[in-house]
Amino acid sequence: MANVLVVDDELKMTRLIKGALEDAGFSVTSTDDPRQATELIDHHSYDIIITDLAMPQITGMDILEKAKKKGDSEVIVMTAYGTIESAVEAMKKGAADYVAKPFVMDELVRLCNNLSEKQRLNGLSEMLARDLKDIAYDKFVGRSRAAADMLNMISKVAPTDATVLLVGKSGTGKELAASMIHEDSRRRGKSFIPVNCAALTETLLESELFGHEKGAFTGATGRKLGRFELAHMGTIFLDEIGETSPALQTKLLRVLEERQFVRVGGVDNVKTDVRIIAATNKNLKEEIRKGSFREDLYFRLNVFPIKIPTLAERKDDIPELAAYFLERKKYPLPKLKDEVINILRDYPWPGNIRELKNILERAMILAAGDEIEIEHIGIEDETESAPLEIPPNADPSVGLESAEKDMILKALKNCHDNKTEAAKMLKITRRRLYSRMKYHGIK
Repeated sequence: MANVLVVDDELKMTRLIKGALEDAGFSVTSTDDPRQATELIDHHSYDIIITDLAMPQITGMDILEKAKKKGDSEVIVMTAYGTIESAVEAMKKGAADYVAKPFVMDELVRLCNNLSEKQRLNGLSEMLARDLKDIAYDKFVGRSRAAADMLNMISKVAPTDATVLLVGKSGTGKELAASMIHEDSRRRGKSFIPVNCAALTETLLESELFGHEKGAFTGATGRKLGRFELAHMGTIFLDEIGETSPALQTKLLRVLEERQFVRVGGVDNVKTDVRIIAATNKNLKEEIRKGSFREDLYFRLNVFPIKIPTLAERKDDIPELAAYFLERKKYPLPKLKDEVINILRDYPWPGNIRELKNILERAMILAAGDEIEIEHIGIEDETESAPLEIPPNADPSVGLESAEKDMILKALKNCHDNKTEAAKMLKITRRRLYSRMKYHGIK
């Protein structure tokens, strides 16, 4: 929640405002000495400053000018009813709003809530503008046993506020699983903020997570809210948490334990109320043994682990996934031939769902609106394209290629063109059979 500084030479007024804002969840510092206020602004950072205009020696205008020179604080000025003109002048100089004394305390709380939300939304807009991307897999598709087991775990943990650790290979849909947990939680109306910990250097990741103050480093021309602040009351998703440095792991541990952090270049604690979901494609226990991951952080994250299955573990979902990707691209023929589906089922899928999406996009381009054929899929490798083993009693005079072709044709004939049975007869996979059929020009 936002840090607020209250400045008024009437001690009773500062206490009243401090109490009302703290009851509303703000972190508040107050002073009845304007000179002390200038020192506080020099050495601390405040999201919102509330100052009286008419004060001796150092006025509210002086406070406003110092705040605007220091950073990005939003300033609310308080003024007596008969001096509204001064408040208007303050707004021309950068004040966010004003209240006329006497005022209802709820009005001031409302203004602070609005300004705090405005800062959060501005930061969120900047983040989204930087991170805008095509989401490969924005809807869960599949009814396999492995998928059902994962969904069952998600349904159990989502309504709680427990920290979740998603474990799965790259491309399996860990971000989608995290989003599903968020959407089924009590925080679903708030922000879901993803962070790819492997995509940034340590310095940039720290700034991205915790934000920074103006002047914290070269190029820091203003205050920036970090993703923990942007996710306040919502969910933050820390993808590839195993890629973080030990130093950053220490700071993440503090957020998990105390729900507060310090912006880069700052000195003040910023409180946050977020649910944390982390994900990794690494064996974190092995990383602990290597000394590259903190054991205490692992125990904090591993409250409720969920295994995200690989595509190889949920091959029954391939037809539905393929149709989903083709329909999403508005391909005119989203239903694939059985022989194409069989090829996809036989493939080991090292790149998981992301690889399936990419292969289908390539196939759509090659098919150019026609039905997608085996040759459009293009997932053969040296094993699948290698010649079959020719029986030792084969006639050597016909040559290896002719012998292999003859074996395939006989197997297909004996199995009445059932390629699955023919592959079994030849003791090879369907994918390898299709590859060798293509090589020999067998339709």
